[in-house]
Amino acid sequence: MKQVVVPVRYPLSDHSRATLARGIEIAEREGAALSVLHVNLYQNNRQVTRRELKDAVESAFGRLDNARYTIRSGLLVEESILEEIAAEEADVVVIGKKQASRWREMIRRLADDPDIEQFLRRRLDCQVITVSADA
Repeated sequence: MKQVVVPVRYPLSDHSRATLARGIEIAEREGAALSVLHVNLYQNNRQVTRRELKDAVESAFGRLDNARYTIRSGLLVEESILEEIAAEEADVVVIGKKQASRWREMIRRLADDPDIEQFLRRRLDCQVITVSADA
């Protein structure tokens, strides 16, 4: 089964809602499993639980079939997202436009060409879809 990973903030921001709406649409269209991901940063005091994430998403979008809610912890959001994409063997990753620019900065440090989609396609073999908040 195809896998769609959608990283979100908690509580859900407008950007996260737009990104998640697009991820849900893709998962439904493709008959794919949906993985909703939130990263708890070690340096923050607030640790979001899987239940809180699931309740927030279901409050905004209703119950989602084939959805999985994942909480990762890390120092860098971008690195934790990349680890989850690899672990899930994601086929599609849906990220917000703001997240894309942060990834671009991180990848610029690792590679000469900060083309996120090409970098992820070469490294992880997945499609990256970028969504703006007004999508």
